[in-house]
Amino acid sequence: MIHQYQLNGYNIVLDVYSGSVHLVDEVAYDMIAMYETNTPEEIISAMLAKYAGRPDVTEAELRECLQDIDALKQAGKLFSEDPYRDLAQHVKQKSDDIKALCLHVAHTCNLNCSYCFAAQGKYKGERALMSFEVGKQALDFLVSHSGKRVNLEVDFFGGEPLMNWDVVKQLVAYARSIEETVHKKFRFTLTTNGVLVDDEVIDFANREMHNVVMSIDGRPEVHDRFRVDYAGNGSFENILPKFQKFAKARRDRNYYVRGTYTHYNTDFTNDLFYLADLGFTELSMEPVVCAPDDPVALTEEDLPKLFAQYEILAKEMLKREKEGRPLTFYHYMIDLTHGPCIYKRLAGCGSGTEYLAVTPWGDLYPCHQFVGDESYRMGNVWDGVTNTELRDTFKRCNVYARPDCADCWGKLYCSGGCAANAYHATGSITGTYEYGCKLFLKRMECAIMMQTARCRKDAE
Repeated sequence: MIHQYQLNGYNIVLDVYSGSVHLVDEVAYDMIAMYETNTPEEIISAMLAKYAGRPDVTEAELRECLQDIDALKQAGKLFSEDPYRDLAQHVKQKSDDIKALCLHVAHTCNLNCSYCFAAQGKYKGERALMSFEVGKQALDFLVSHSGKRVNLEVDFFGGEPLMNWDVVKQLVAYARSIEETVHKKFRFTLTTNGVLVDDEVIDFANREMHNVVMSIDGRPEVHDRFRVDYAGNGSFENILPKFQKFAKARRDRNYYVRGTYTHYNTDFTNDLFYLADLGFTELSMEPVVCAPDDPVALTEEDLPKLFAQYEILAKEMLKREKEGRPLTFYHYMIDLTHGPCIYKRLAGCGSGTEYLAVTPWGDLYPCHQFVGDESYRMGNVWDGVTNTELRDTFKRCNVYARPDCADCWGKLYCSGGCAANAYHATGSITGTYEYGCKLFLKRMECAIMMQTARCRKDAE
C-alpha cells in the first residue's frame, strides 16, 4: 500500500508497510500512481502525452524511471506487502504487566470549563480527593504488577491535581523511598490549569516531575470564553505569568502547553503563534471532545478550515526553524528512522492493559476517558484487575481489529486511534472516530512533509 500527496511544493510518496518516504518529481509521482494498474507501455504513452513539449521527458528517461520504481519495489521500499497482520493478534497477549497509572488525585476543579469532558473534574460523579492511603496502595499495585519493567510512569491528573497537592508530594516521596528496594524508577507527570501554581509548586515539579502539562487555550478572548472560575471570571490573566515562569524554569526538562480548540476558534494557529510569541516553545492544541450537538463541537464544515490550519502551522514552523526560533508541536513529533517499535504501532497506547486510571476511591478504569462509566470499571488497587474479560477485550483491541482501518494508509501511525474516542463515537472500542481520523491523517501528512523538507535541506 502506498499513499501519495502533494504539500508545500513537495511530491511525497509513502510506502505504508516499509515506512519508506520518497520525495519525487511530478513525472515520477504520476508514474507511481499508474504503476500497479497499467502496463509499462500505457504509462509511457500517458506520460509522453501529458508532458508533451517538455524536452526532459523522453521515452528513454521514462523507461529509466520505471526501472527505478521496479528496483524500489524489489527492495521492499515501494508497494511492499503487509508483514504484520498475523502478528497483530499476539502483540498484547503475552503479558499482564502494567507500566503506567493515571492517578486521579482530585475529582474536583477550581475552574468551571463548560467544554470539560470530565464534567468539571467530577466525571459525572461526586467531588473527591484521593487520600494518601489510596495513592500509596495504587503505587504498590503498580510495582507488584509491573513484572520485569524498571521504568514506571505515574500521571497526576484531575480535575485539578494541585487541589490535592500535599498528597501528590507525599506520593512522590513514598515512590522515591522505595525505588532502590523494589528496583524501579518512577517518572511523574503533572497536568495543571495553573490557578494554584506558585514558586513551591514550580521548584518541586522541576525536581520531581519528568513532564508538566500546562493547560491554556491561546489568545485571552479564546481562553476566557470557556476556562472560567465558578464566578464566571476568566483565568487567563491569572495563569499566564505563572506558566511563563514555570516554562522558563523548566529549562531542559520536558513540558508542553496544551490547548483545546473548538468550533469557535477554528483559526487555532493564531492561538499557537500567540503562545509561541509569549515564550512557550513546546505546544499542543487538541480538538474538543464533546457531544455532536454541543455548540462547541467541530462540524464537517469546519474540516477544510482545520486542514488549512495544520498546513499553515507546518509551513510556519519550518520558517521559524530557518530563522533560529524553532517550535515543537506535539502532533508533529514523528521519527521516520527510529520511530515507535512495531508493537507500539500495532497495539497503540496500552489503555486497559499496560495503562490504567485510578479514581480517588481506588477503582481501576482503562484510561481517564472511561472513568465514571461503570461498565468499564476493571477492579481496584487492592484486588487488582478483577474484570479480566474486559481486559481481554482491550488486549484484542489493535489496529487490525478495526475493520475501518484495513485500507487506511495511516494505520501504523495512529495504531487504530483512541479506544475511548471510538467508544464514545460508535459504542465500540474497535470502532473508529471518523472525524478524529481525518484530522490525524492531515497532521501526519504535515509531519511527514516537514521531515521531508528537513532531509532535503540536510542533503543540499
